[in-house]
Amino acid sequence: MSQSTAFAGLWSSLPTSLTPWILDVIQSMGHTKMTPVQASTIPLFMQHKDVVVEAVTGSGKTLAFVIPILERLIRRETRLRRNEIGALVITPTRELASQIHAVFSLFLSAQPGHGPPAASDGERDSPGLAQAESLDHPSPLLLVSSDQSSPSQDIQRFLSTGADIVIGTPGRVEEFLLGKGKTVVSVRELEVLVLDEADRLLDLGFQNQLTRIITHLPKQRRTGLFSATMTDADALSELVRVGLRNPARILVKVQSKKLKCSQSGTESKGGKGELIEERRIPAGLQNFYISCKASEKLVQLARIIRHEASSHNASHFIVYFATCACVDYFYRVLPSLLMPNAKLHSLHGHLPPSARTRALSTFSSSPTTSSSPSILLATDVAARGLDIPHVDVVLQFDPPSDPKAFSHRCGRTARAGRSGKAYVLLVGRESEYIDFLSIRKIPIRQHPCIQQDGKLLDQSDDEARGDDPDVDSFLEKIRETVATDRALNEKAAKAFVSFVRAYSKHEASYIFRIKDLDLVGVAKSFGLLRLPRMPELKDANREGWKDADIDWDTFAYADKAQEAKRLQEGPAKKAENKETPEVRAAKRKRNTAWSQQADSQQEKEKRKEKKDRKRKWLKSQKDSNDATTKESSGDAEVDAEDDWDELAREERLAKKVRKGTAAQRDFDQEFADL
Repeated sequence: MSQSTAFAGLWSSLPTSLTPWILDVIQSMGHTKMTPVQASTIPLFMQHKDVVVEAVTGSGKTLAFVIPILERLIRRETRLRRNEIGALVITPTRELASQIHAVFSLFLSAQPGHGPPAASDGERDSPGLAQAESLDHPSPLLLVSSDQSSPSQDIQRFLSTGADIVIGTPGRVEEFLLGKGKTVVSVRELEVLVLDEADRLLDLGFQNQLTRIITHLPKQRRTGLFSATMTDADALSELVRVGLRNPARILVKVQSKKLKCSQSGTESKGGKGELIEERRIPAGLQNFYISCKASEKLVQLARIIRHEASSHNASHFIVYFATCACVDYFYRVLPSLLMPNAKLHSLHGHLPPSARTRALSTFSSSPTTSSSPSILLATDVAARGLDIPHVDVVLQFDPPSDPKAFSHRCGRTARAGRSGKAYVLLVGRESEYIDFLSIRKIPIRQHPCIQQDGKLLDQSDDEARGDDPDVDSFLEKIRETVATDRALNEKAAKAFVSFVRAYSKHEASYIFRIKDLDLVGVAKSFGLLRLPRMPELKDANREGWKDADIDWDTFAYADKAQEAKRLQEGPAKKAENKETPEVRAAKRKRNTAWSQQADSQQEKEKRKEKKDRKRKWLKSQKDSNDATTKESSGDAEVDAEDDWDELAREERLAKKVRKGTAAQRDFDQEFADL
């Protein structure tokens, strides 16, 4: 789809004309026309309709709710009191909340007579004066975890600024409304509630907090759910809980033309010889996958960056990893493998808020020069909603555990009608993921492996060729870096183990199976000095693997205080090597494979559920004793005793299974029908 077709009319064509200064800000932002999602959503949201909006990333969803919120607040007949809020926007991440806050601030800084609110505590003047000054001072308040702001300080900022619009993450908003601010903040005049990235907010991780917040809000409000990946099941199953009433469902699809197969005989909507392909990614996005060996992933990553920077003048890259530990580790080792002038930034959920803000700001404002590319290493905390300008290429080193995140990651480029590229690296049978993506209407094409000289190797059979010569070269370069600091070696092991754990919990587990993954090849890509002791590696094929030549007794920490502590504790640790039976049992438990631990946990929960059902049944029998004869009561007691005996027998056999003195199949045969 060309850029010209990505628009749906002028702003002046809206049924209700926009306030002049709001229209001026929109024009200054370069948005001369509305996108389809804006043209569909803004009229409904301004006309007292609840909306559920699904549109691809980069389609302009933020303005689709920012503009109606501003218009509704400035058109109020009576002004809000200082302790009242008129709109609430909830997002899953602090970065997205900060971005939305910046958009509101940009608009409100341009309003006529902008300045601090002059009204005193209590009602802001009379209705007549309020109407005359209704354009004056709506203001936004950002509520996110921060090194500089506590929940108490949030309340102070709210009262001092007289904020009408609150933007925040679920935890901080809950504390603001139901914690520190319960007796201070009034929501009785709330006009609009927006859940941005609603499918993520409706996940179990935020469900309880969101329910408490929504229960606290008035029912007479407008509610909007916005996302790029909200399926019918996601949205409709939760509409009642979030309080939507007869909502308008807005689904903005992206379509592209492709040639019609001559054998199909299907008539095309797009004209003769064409088919219309629906897609859930931006129209200007070229989406590729590279199939390679596990040991070659880092080699291909470095070559993609070099190829795109030198051949296509790409200057801004985002590289997604599976875990925070992986981001931390590769942030330290990648500089020796990439272009000399490449600038790395890291962003993940375990960083302090100030570090996350600094990394995002530095990356976003870095100059656009391909000779010195800026590369953001990130987890899925940077996958949703962030509008980072000039992102040319998105690289998914690890496919996301949540398949929904795939399109969100890709959508960090090719935004607002621009073009961009996205790559994902797939290993072995992971290529079956392509069929899974096609079902989700995410078109993707294979890209040949990139060779040392930059040429493309169009060969899909990984087993038919030997290892890339750069694999050993990269391994040695990484090991040279890791060998300078024992702490970095610990980061390497932590990153590798966290990756294995995340891989074993992939939602598409029928494709991403840990037993099919070449973990020794992964270890090469990580540049490990030696393979860690973990059950997943017990039966691994170690052909071609050699531990680094390291004297582990003298391998030191770069940090002098940390090294002094290691030397001091060394003899004591050696003395503790005599293991008691309890220590050995604990170690066996720790060394259980992640997948087996998950299975064991499920079995434990099943047994607990059985016991709970038995206890409830026994209690019901006891409560009914008064209404039965002595004889029937005696029979119930006999039954109860039998159940307790059976429960005790089940527990005894379960303990034997855990100790290894009984087989799991014996337990399953004995108690499978309980």
